[in-house]
Amino acid sequence: MEMTALNLYKLPGGGLEEEEDKAEAFLREIREETGYDAVVTHTLGYIDEHKFKNQFMQRSYCYIAKAVSQQGDVALSEDEIQLGMRMRWMSIEDAIAKVRFPIVNCEDYSTRFMLLRDFTILKHASRWLSKGEAMHG
Repeated sequence: MEMTALNLYKLPGGGLEEEEDKAEAFLREIREETGYDAVVTHTLGYIDEHKFKNQFMQRSYCYIAKAVSQQGDVALSEDEIQLGMRMRWMSIEDAIAKVRFPIVNCEDYSTRFMLLRDFTILKHASRWLSKGEAMHG
């Protein structure tokens, strides 16, 4: 996801709603933020962010998914609209570069955590996808 207001990129994601499991939440967030229905093809695991400065801990569950059909318009929150969020398709290599590039110069504490989290997820996804291609290609 491109955040035009910040000139940054992030992965789609969000929180769990009541009675929702982690994979369902992931697929709902994909649908809301991209307009696509998807299916989970692999569970990567989770990543914890301990933001001691903010007294905040977040666990993000990470999946690889395949888009199966476009279902229509995105359903962004007001905060996401303010950030100028919009979907941008790109290769995983380009996504890694777009997330990695601003990390070094990022001075905002929480934003730096987000960028490092997404960079880590993308690197793990890339390694897993490369192994799959080697096995099937």
